[in-house]
Amino acid sequence: MTEKNKKTAAEYSYILFDLDGTLTDSGPGIMNGYEYALGRMGVEIPDRAFLRQFVGPPLGESWEKKLGFSPEDVQRGIAFYREYYAEKGVYENEVYPGVKDLLSDLRSCGKKMYIATTKAEPMAKVVVDHFGLAEFFEEVVASTSDRKTKIDVLRYVTEKCGIADLSKTVMVGDRHYDITGAGHFGLDSVGVLYGYGDRMELEEAGATYIAETVPDIGRFIM
Repeated sequence: MTEKNKKTAAEYSYILFDLDGTLTDSGPGIMNGYEYALGRMGVEIPDRAFLRQFVGPPLGESWEKKLGFSPEDVQRGIAFYREYYAEKGVYENEVYPGVKDLLSDLRSCGKKMYIATTKAEPMAKVVVDHFGLAEFFEEVVASTSDRKTKIDVLRYVTEKCGIADLSKTVMVGDRHYDITGAGHFGLDSVGVLYGYGDRMELEEAGATYIAETVPDIGRFIM
């Protein structure tokens, strides 16, 4: 557990949480979805570890930048992925141990919490409802046709959800998208190491704090 520019936890009133790799271990379902979609596209997968890179980034970015597909094939790949994910992949997932206790404790401390994810909005809401997380959050803000990047999502949260004081707001996530998105708005951030990013990625992105475990998050923001 490391930190820089430490604030006291009482200074944070609004907590923004990423979903995949932060609240739930969605990796198996996402990787299975990509495996299915790439198979349908005739792409051979070198090994299972190859698929880990797709947990976290927006779908379009992964298909275009990481896989190098044309715009037409990006849309085909995403359609195949969603075909699998909507039926099976969304449930190949589990809440990380300790997350519900953390959320309950934060709520008891009067913190207001929001989910800020680039997961497609319908699937994000399925996950939040299916795994019993909805009761903890003021709103689930996810990817739509108008909100495609983490910056888009965070802009919506901060401008449309009544968060007036950004100095009292902190973003919690496992990938550099979460950290750099927070930095775009001058927000503090907690990078978590139990998800799908690593320490170098999070530190280079400028994370204010690095949490090795779920309980570590609470030590920074509760």
